[in-house]
Amino acid sequence: MDPVSAARRLLGSTLWSGQVGVRIVEVEAYGGDPAGPWPDPAAHSGRGRTPRSSVMFGPPGVLYVYFSYGMHTCVNVTCGPDGTASGVLLRAGEVVAGHDTARARRPAARTDADLARGPGNFGSALGITLDDYGTPLFAPDSAIRLELVAPPLPPEKISVGPRVGVRLEADRPWRFWLTDSPAVSTYRRSPRAPKEDASA
Repeated sequence: MDPVSAARRLLGSTLWSGQVGVRIVEVEAYGGDPAGPWPDPAAHSGRGRTPRSSVMFGPPGVLYVYFSYGMHTCVNVTCGPDGTASGVLLRAGEVVAGHDTARARRPAARTDADLARGPGNFGSALGITLDDYGTPLFAPDSAIRLELVAPPLPPEKISVGPRVGVRLEADRPWRFWLTDSPAVSTYRRSPRAPKEDASA
């Protein structure tokens, strides 16, 4: 599945880690290297396969976890066919089960809507670590499981905009979120990105 379709498909789905469940309300799509069908210089796989990004090259439905700024664990789901790099960053969610555990992991959260708002907080609320890199999310015995919403959410419930905090391809409209969710994060454009074209 292409990354944009996968990103939309993941909205409203639930990621489970143990007894904690988080409904996905905000995502970003990422492609891969120039040789693939979705070239994306902002993706970790944009320059080709590395030890860090290797799982992004498939198969689909696998957890890609990385450390951001030395302090945040970010959670992604691979989505392309085996051998083709792509993925979806899970940016924000609503805790739907295991609230006490999530609150213990996120003591700085002021409200329940803050528990999994932002990609680092999303991973923290679920207790996901770098050790979970490569976890198959649809395996019956997996400790981390993805439960897709059925049927998929209709387009009218989804908002679209540019990705957050990336320097390259900053205006690519590959960020998607549930319009009415209070847990969606605040948009922040990277200060390293080119200035927006006011004439566009």
